[in-house]
Formats: sequence, C-alpha cells, structure tokens
Amino acid sequence: MAVTLADVARLAGVSPATVSRVINDSAKKVNEDLRERVLAAVRQLHYVPNAHAQNVARPRKSAVGVIVHDVSDPYFAEITRGLQRQAGAQDRLLVICNSYREPERELAYVGLLRAQQVHALILAGSGYHDDEFTARLNGELEAYQQAGGRVAVIGRHRLVGTAVLPGNEAGAHELGLRVLELGHREIGVIAGPRYLTTTTDRLTGFRRAFEEVGVELPPSRLVYSDFTRDGGAAAAGALIDAQPGLTALITLNDSMAVGAMATLRERGVRVPDDVSVTGFDDMPIARDVTPALTTVRLPLVEMGERAMALALDDDHIPHTERADATLAWRASCVPPPPR
Repeated sequence: MAVTLADVARLAGVSPATVSRVINDSAKKVNEDLRERVLAAVRQLHYVPNAHAQNVARPRKSAVGVIVHDVSDPYFAEITRGLQRQAGAQDRLLVICNSYREPERELAYVGLLRAQQVHALILAGSGYHDDEFTARLNGELEAYQQAGGRVAVIGRHRLVGTAVLPGNEAGAHELGLRVLELGHREIGVIAGPRYLTTTTDRLTGFRRAFEEVGVELPPSRLVYSDFTRDGGAAAAGALIDAQPGLTALITLNDSMAVGAMATLRERGVRVPDDVSVTGFDDMPIARDVTPALTTVRLPLVEMGERAMALALDDDHIPHTERADATLAWRASCVPPPPR
C-alpha cells in the first residue's frame, strides 16, 4: 500500500499542511525543528511525493516539454542528448514527443504540454513552408508565453521565442564550393522534403556555390526524397538511372548519404573512385562507413544544450543564436575520374 502524505504527517506529529509546505518548498516557511521531523519521517517511510500535486503547488515547474521530428533519427538523437545533459544539470524532467514531421501532431503536442504546465517548451527540427500552420502554432506559443512559459526552437521556424539556428546555408555553400573546386561538374543532389525549411536552406547554399562557379544544376539532377537511409537509397538509384555520367552525389543529410552509398555498392559503382558522395550533419556513423563520409559538421549536442540553457535562463529574453557549420573532409569525396 502506498505511503500517503497523511502517513508522514502522523509519524512526524504535524499537520498535513506542514508536510506539504516542506516537501513542496513553499514560500510559507516552516521552522527548522518541524522541517527536520518531516524530512526524517519522509526518509523512514520512503515517501515519494505526487508529481502532479507538486506541479499544482509549485510556481516553478520541474518539467520541460520537447517536440522533435523523430528521436530515433540520429540528428534528433544527438540534439536530444544535449537537451538531456543540460536538463539533468538543472534537475529537470524531459517530456519528449515525436511529431514525425506531421504539423497537426506538433500542434496537438504543444496543447498537451501546455495543459501539463511544463516550465518550458522546446521545438527541435525544421520549420514548415506553411503560413497558415505557422500562424496557428505561433498563436499557441504566444498564449503559453503570456502565461509565463518559455519557448526555444532549434532550426528556422518563424516562431516566437529564442532560436538556435544551425548554419545550414553557410555549410552547404562551403561544401558545394569544395566539391566544385575538385573539378566535379556532373553532380546530382539528393534533397529532403520540399516543405521543410531545412531542405530549402541547404539547397540555397549549394545553389549559391554553383552560381558563383558558373555551373548549372538542372532540375533533372535534383531529386527530393525523405530524410532517411531508404530515401537516399531510392533517390540515388533514380539519379544514376537517369544521369549515368554523374561523378558526385551531394546528399542533404548523412542518413541519405549512407543509403546512396549502399545503392551504388549494389550496382557495382565504386565510392569514391567512380562517384564521390557527401553528406550533411556529421552523425557518428559518418566516420564508420567505408569509405568514411565527407560531410558538414553541425554541433548538434551543443545546440541541444544551448537551447535548454536559454529556455531555463531566469533572465530569458527571446533572441537568435547561430551554430556554425564546419567541413569534415574524409575519403568519400575525391576529384572526378579522368574521362
């Protein structure tokens, strides 16, 4: 049978209200003698406070709601690791929700987390090219902030609150220039879903590099797919079938790059001897595939830590911070083979 607050009060010889003030760290102070009696009774009975009741009683909530696209995706797993590390340092509980890139599910989770009275909300992942949805979500978040909640986002969302923005466009631009400087001109690009701002930002960086060098990226060499291993595998097959002379495949995340490399291997196409491959994000697997993957490194764990720290900062003032991208050059990208 569960130990109750009343059991603690009887053992300590105090009122239930006194026990409640002690365990909820109430602003209404209890003298030290009574406090020690209550804490001794709590230890003796192994009493565990009711978390829901504490949330109602405390003006400072202990939980933080986090909405990611899919925590099983290596990108979000790394960000979540940073969020958890910072939350643990501040004794906060994380409530993690997967939206699976479904805007309506994301909106529903914001409502549910608001109802749970979480101290802060963090949305991690790409924004959507959907003005109507963005306006609705902003309405929910603005109401939450007005009630004292904190909001932080990771990625470009056009949402209220503090934003941690990864260097998607700048990183893609730098990688594109390096691939072109190696001499590649027959290049295929495997992009993520069209409706995500991350896809747009990375494509913008690559297109800018192509324009600066004076190289065309025709629509026939660009395929949109899911940000997954299978999405990259299918897109690579489609590109190789349609454009057999390609010397490089630029993919917009590492999972897609791993899938693309698997398709090339199945078809007897050597990486990088026949076709070079690049990724984006620098997931742990990027160093372990053969050949090791050239990619753009984003400080994903640090981005999670920073977003959590900003959301929990007592002097929280909404603003934007940028997380720079750097190149991780490895064996999967070399100059094109001689013709």
